[in-house]
Amino acid sequence: MAGSITPDRPQVAEARQGGPLIVTEDVDLLDDLLRLCAAAGAEPEVHHAVPERRGSWESAPLILVGDDAAERVRGAVLGRGGARRSGVLLVGKDQDDPHVWRRAVEIGADHVLRLPDAEGWLVERIADVAEGVGRQAVTVGVVGGRGGAGASTLACALAVAAARAGRRTMLVDGDPLGGGLDVLLGGEAVEGMRWPDFAESRGRVGSGALEESLPELHALRVLSWDRGDRVVIPPEAMRAVLAAARRRGGVVVVDLPRRVDEAVAEALAQLDLGLLVVPAELRAVAAAGRVASTVGMVLRDLRAVVRGPFAAGLDEETVARLLGLPLAGELPVEAGLLEAQAGGTPPGGSARGPLARFCTAFWERALTGGGVS
Repeated sequence: MAGSITPDRPQVAEARQGGPLIVTEDVDLLDDLLRLCAAAGAEPEVHHAVPERRGSWESAPLILVGDDAAERVRGAVLGRGGARRSGVLLVGKDQDDPHVWRRAVEIGADHVLRLPDAEGWLVERIADVAEGVGRQAVTVGVVGGRGGAGASTLACALAVAAARAGRRTMLVDGDPLGGGLDVLLGGEAVEGMRWPDFAESRGRVGSGALEESLPELHALRVLSWDRGDRVVIPPEAMRAVLAAARRRGGVVVVDLPRRVDEAVAEALAQLDLGLLVVPAELRAVAAAGRVASTVGMVLRDLRAVVRGPFAAGLDEETVARLLGLPLAGELPVEAGLLEAQAGGTPPGGSARGPLARFCTAFWERALTGGGVS
C-alpha cells in the first residue's frame, strides 16, 4: 500500500508528537483507520462519540470522523471562542452516498474521504501530523559545470557553514561516482546508514528516523555512499529520502552529478535552487552550457557560481552571461584547502577563510534576506 517503507529495509523508531482522534463505531472502518495509522507510525485515540474530555477534541492534531458518527459529533463543530476547528476529516467507504457532503458541512469537515481510494493521501496526512511537520527545509543543489569544478567542495562547505550557524542541516550525496562526501568530511569510518541502506525505500520515509540513522559529522547529518559496488539510486528511493529530509526543516544541500538520470531528475524536482559551479575558462564554460541546458529542463532556478582564476577576457559576470544564468557569486580560491582537509578540517571549516565567508553570505541572503528567490 502507498505510504510505507519497504519492510525489509532497516528502519529506526522516532518520537511522535501525537496521533489522530478517531470517532466511529463502524468496526470495519475502524480496522482500516487503525491500519492506516500504523502505516503512518501514529498511535490514535479512539472514541465512539465526542470524548467526554473536550480537550481531546480541541487538541488532537487530526480528527477522523466515520460516516456513522457524523450525527453524534455535530455539536462539537465549534471550538473555544465559537470558531470552527480545522483538521476534521469525514471518512467512509460508501462511494455513492448522496448525503455525505451535507454531513461534512454539518460537522465542519475540511475534507471528505472515501476508502480505499483515499488511503495513500490519508496516510500522508496522518504521518505529517504525527511528525509535527512544519516549514520544509530550504533545499539547494550543487552541480559542477565540468569535472573537477569544485561542486562537492562547495556542497560540503555550504552544509558546514549552515550547521555552524546553528541550523538543522543535512548533506545528501547524489553522485554515486563521486567517492563519497563522508570521505571529504573525514568521516568514512563513522557509523551510520549510507545510500545502499535506503536503495529499496518506497512511499514515505520517516524524517526523524532518517536523520537519526545517518552519520553526524561537524554538527550536520550526511547521507553518503559506502565503498561497495552499488552505484545506482532508484528514482523512487531518491524521491522518498529527499522528501523526508525536506520535511525535517532547516537546510538540505544536495551534491549532484553532471549527468541527469531518473534519480537525479527526482532530486532536481525537489530543489528550491541550484548552483552550477563553473571554472572561468572557455572550455569549462562550453561544458557548463551543456550541463545547464540539461539541468534546466527540470530545475527552473539555476544560478552560476564562477570560480577563478580567470582566463583572459573573462570575469564572473561574463561567464554568467555566456551561460544565460543569474550570477550567484564568485567562488573564492582558498589557499591550503587540500592540506587543511588532510589535517581533518572540512571544506569551509575555517570560519574566517574565504570559502566559509562566501557560504555564510550565501545563507544570509537565502535564509534571512527574503528567501532564495
